[in-house]
Amino acid sequence: MTNHFDKAAKDWDKNLIHAQRTEAIANELKILIKDSPAKTALEFGAGTALLSIVMKDYFQDITLMDSSIEMTNVSVEKLASLDVHHIHPLFFDLATNDYTAKTFDIIYTQMAMHHIDDVENMIIKLYKLLNKGGIIAIADLYKEDGSFHDSDFKGHHGFNPDELSNLLSKHGFMEVKYNQCYEIERLEGSNKKFPIFFMSAVK
Repeated sequence: MTNHFDKAAKDWDKNLIHAQRTEAIANELKILIKDSPAKTALEFGAGTALLSIVMKDYFQDITLMDSSIEMTNVSVEKLASLDVHHIHPLFFDLATNDYTAKTFDIIYTQMAMHHIDDVENMIIKLYKLLNKGGIIAIADLYKEDGSFHDSDFKGHHGFNPDELSNLLSKHGFMEVKYNQCYEIERLEGSNKKFPIFFMSAVK
């Protein structure tokens, strides 16, 4: 997975779908935190910081966590060019390591969870990284037939949101809710559409 994203990092922001999807997810996130006192944020699987740059004026401190060194490097360059100093890129693989440096008021992630082998264990880890009353927001694919990725993809082919909701509830999250927030349309090949859900819950 990391090698794929290392190779894709430099050209990631050139894909218009990535920008449009990010904008749709950011709009959901802004609604979610409208009445929230959240000040510190973690973007898990932050990539090139597309989402956190859109959200930069909504939090006092944002940590960008990603297991791709090249994605992290792109984030560093972008933030320097924008003269943004309260967003901090962090090259870290949470799937294989425990992060204990700090906790957060909100954790958000877009299109990262379906790349995680052990989703249940990751939910447990993210729960621990949230402050009491903190919010988690997950944007990802609805379950699909496997055609979204190349044939050598080893992750999950999206999620059944009800099953993912139950998993969040099982590990202590409350007020779990979700809705469709975006749809990726691929015109090549079979002209398929891939809906994206936005799910949130409270610790």
